[in-house]
Amino acid sequence: MSKSWHAYAHHILDVAAKIDRIQARGDLTQDEVLYDAALRNLQTLSEATQLPPNNLKLKFPTIPWREISGFRNILVHNYLGDIDALTVQSVIDCHLPPLIVCVHDMLAADDSSDT
Repeated sequence: MSKSWHAYAHHILDVAAKIDRIQARGDLTQDEVLYDAALRNLQTLSEATQLPPNNLKLKFPTIPWREISGFRNILVHNYLGDIDALTVQSVIDCHLPPLIVCVHDMLAADDSSDT
């Protein structure tokens, strides 16, 4: 298997850490600058989740890969601002932690298959 997806996996983890730092600065549901920063980072994170190979993602069926991709499309094409801050906060709180665990597991599983 090509290792090219590793860069995207690490990008997902880096962006998740950045979102944590954004949240540490304040309440994104009350601060539009933090909200915008979180949205932008969720967009790049969602884009990166599209790039690991499907056969690898199939090993992690609890992650809603298609929905993450769909969320990216909503973020990018939502010109009228229909996404509210509480929804974004919920996505971060409920869906980001399992994704982080999954990406770590993907990297660990691939590393262990090399030996």
